[in-house]
Amino acid sequence: MAKILVTGGCGYIGSHTVVDLIQNGYEVISVDNNSRSNPGIMLGVEKILGKPVKNYKVDLCDFDDTYAIFQENTDIEGIIHFAAYKAVGESVEKPLMYFENNLTSLINLLKCVQDFNIPYFVFSSSCTVYGSPDVIPVTEQTPPKPAESPYGYTKQMGEQIISEFAKSKNNTQCILLRYFNPVGAHPSIQIGELPIGRPQNLVPAITQTAIGKIPKLTVHGADYDTRDGSCIRDFIHVCDIAHAHTLAINYVREGKNLRKCDVFNLGTGNGVSVLEAIKAFEKVSGVALNYEIGPRRAGDVVAIYANNNLATTELEWTLQYDLDAMMDSAWKWEQRLKAEENIFGAQLKELN
Repeated sequence: MAKILVTGGCGYIGSHTVVDLIQNGYEVISVDNNSRSNPGIMLGVEKILGKPVKNYKVDLCDFDDTYAIFQENTDIEGIIHFAAYKAVGESVEKPLMYFENNLTSLINLLKCVQDFNIPYFVFSSSCTVYGSPDVIPVTEQTPPKPAESPYGYTKQMGEQIISEFAKSKNNTQCILLRYFNPVGAHPSIQIGELPIGRPQNLVPAITQTAIGKIPKLTVHGADYDTRDGSCIRDFIHVCDIAHAHTLAINYVREGKNLRKCDVFNLGTGNGVSVLEAIKAFEKVSGVALNYEIGPRRAGDVVAIYANNNLATTELEWTLQYDLDAMMDSAWKWEQRLKAEENIFGAQLKELN
């Protein structure tokens, strides 16, 4: 049974990937210092799996503590690297914090990959690397444009660091997974998105407004050159994203990769506007959402969605969830949080 290290394993996509990996026969350990995640999420992971998952509460920006994980686990075969700060708006306000955290942690991790000869490395990247593309849908060959935020630049720089690392004299096979907009929750409703503070992403902002945690949702701009004036995104269920990571590990372990550093888009291929997403939620939940149109937000790309042909063909990735399922699971997760506030009490106090 191959052992995979998941960084950011208590986070949103990380926790769902931990579940998917274990359900597909992998042994998993996690590292997450919980600076942007809730350790209570691992209770949900344990309920789904029927067993605990070991998490090292380590800051990857501390090289010695990171190195010690590899000394203790010399049989790690692959790494999936999620751990990073990811709020676009916050990155605009605090760029140095984003560059320091996201790049230092990646470099420290790659030093360990090199020293311990880890054969497989999968990087959590983002469609933000494309900036504001001239043509959509974007393919993996779409030329990157200047990022719209420091967060986006950390993903562009991270990809470049990994690409150059892959070219050097080591045997590590790398995959860069560029995801679009993960939403929803696990079908068990044991784990889901749990943002710290006021949510930066649309769907948790929608569900928190619907449940009453946020008095009113602000749509950031309705005067863009799109079909209804609001930004267009490619929303994809978090479980579909998670399973793509398992397939990526399978792909390199089976020697199917043609290059030492492969790139795949993870999106549905369908562009959905912010206002259309709100309507989809209202249809599924039966709740009329209290929202207003506000000014544009710095760092937002106008419109982007994926061409996912490469991932569906090469990784044999099949999407299981549509937009209604995404909104339905996100809403059920929000309702569960409301009903069982004591489980994530510390996190919820910060939200209120």
